[in-house]
This record gives sequence, C-alpha cells and structure tokens, in this order.
Amino acid sequence: MNLSELCEVLSLDVVAGDTAGKTWHGVYAGDLLSRAMSHVKLDNLWITIMSNTNVIAVASLTEACAVILAEGVELLPEALDAAVDNGITVLSSTRTVNELCIAIHEASSGRK
Repeated sequence: MNLSELCEVLSLDVVAGDTAGKTWHGVYAGDLLSRAMSHVKLDNLWITIMSNTNVIAVASLTEACAVILAEGVELLPEALDAAVDNGITVLSSTRTVNELCIAIHEASSGRK
C-alpha cells in the first residue's frame, strides 16, 4: 500500500508535501525528539503530536516518508514553511496515536 492509498483509506489530510509515488515501510510513534532521531528509519511513517520545526528537522534527518500529526494537532506556521522548503510530507488526523497505529496496521494487513 502506497502513501496515497493509505491517506485515502484512513482519510488523512495532506498538510504539506506530496503523497504521489511515495511508499512507506514501517511506523514509529512517539514524541520525544531524541528517541525519534534514533528510531525513525528511512521511509517510516512517524506519528506524533509535536508540531514545531524540530519535527521537520528530525523527519528530514531520518528521511521519514511522512509525519502524521495525531489528535487534530496543527503544524505551527514556521514548521509548515520548513516542511515546504525541505520537501517533507506532513499529514494530519483527528484520531489518537493508538487509533492511527491500529488503523495503519489493519489497512496494511488488508483488514480495513
């Protein structure tokens, strides 16, 4: 399942960047930036409630496929600018982190 398909299935909103042609492999959920820096891997989805420019920096460093903002969190304006400038895809959802993890697992396992 590519990122565009996942967005459609989970009704994720695209805040910044592009989902077309992107594939993801694995998910990391967490809000501690130092942990995310050591655990988010290439092409992972990173689910967080953090919305500042440091999130964009970590996503760029780790080469995450996309950041998913949970619980209706909105990206701060300066973070949005950084995401656009650095080509980081940011998605959003009103679901909780737990709900997103379950939904991603079910969708990627073919159990919608």
